[in-house]
Amino acid sequence: MKIKGNTVLITGAASGIGKIMGRIALEKGASRLVIWDINEAAVEAVCKEFSTLGNVSGFKADISDPESLDAALEATKAACGKIDILINCAGIITNNKPFYEQSDDDIRRTIGINTNGAMFLTRRVIGDMISAGKGHICNITSAGGMLAMPKMSIYAASKWAAIGWSESMRIELEEAGIPVHVTTVAPYFINTGMFEGIRSKVFKIQKPEKVAAKTIRAIEKNRIFIGIPFGFHFIRLMQGIFPFRLFDPFFGHLFGLYTVMDHYTGRKK
Repeated sequence: MKIKGNTVLITGAASGIGKIMGRIALEKGASRLVIWDINEAAVEAVCKEFSTLGNVSGFKADISDPESLDAALEATKAACGKIDILINCAGIITNNKPFYEQSDDDIRRTIGINTNGAMFLTRRVIGDMISAGKGHICNITSAGGMLAMPKMSIYAASKWAAIGWSESMRIELEEAGIPVHVTTVAPYFINTGMFEGIRSKVFKIQKPEKVAAKTIRAIEKNRIFIGIPFGFHFIRLMQGIFPFRLFDPFFGHLFGLYTVMDHYTGRKK
């Protein structure tokens, strides 16, 4: 689905790849960019920064809270009309503790934003897309949703769930012959500050500009699924071929995937 001439809503768009995708959408001729983020000051700053590129509107929204989400969506529709393209980009990781040291609040916040929030919002906008006979939903998940890694169990759980939901929804729409497309994006760690401190031995930390550009291209080509880098398309194949007791030492320890979070600090406040 072409970006040009369509209204694009991006969650978590006041920073990171969400912000970059917003800029690219405007450069490609989006009729309007709608920025959602929980950081109201950052939303206002990005709207001001992008004002010379095209029509841009911004709203504060906590997508894990249905009441906050409903208020933001009501304001969005009043100001911008229906959404043609939705990019569920908002996401968090709270810490690098093992699961047995996590709190209920860590679980609630992570699942609430990474999984529930995307589903809450999509459920509310997909009806308009179906009625219009067009639309595109892009869900930014994670390679962590295909490969279990220590010290990020809740994050991995939230992204595994997001991938399963995104793919199931896509199949439902296709089987029903509904012309609303779904793209699932599963990138490796991106250098945006969210995963500050991680150390990756083999796979390179991804550049945000590259991930954002690939995601926008995937939407325009109606791609079903993209792993970034491309090698992550083969994770499930490797898991099917290798017994777990061989997969763990080879990919987990030799490739260093099971130690990437050991020095994680996260984005500085």
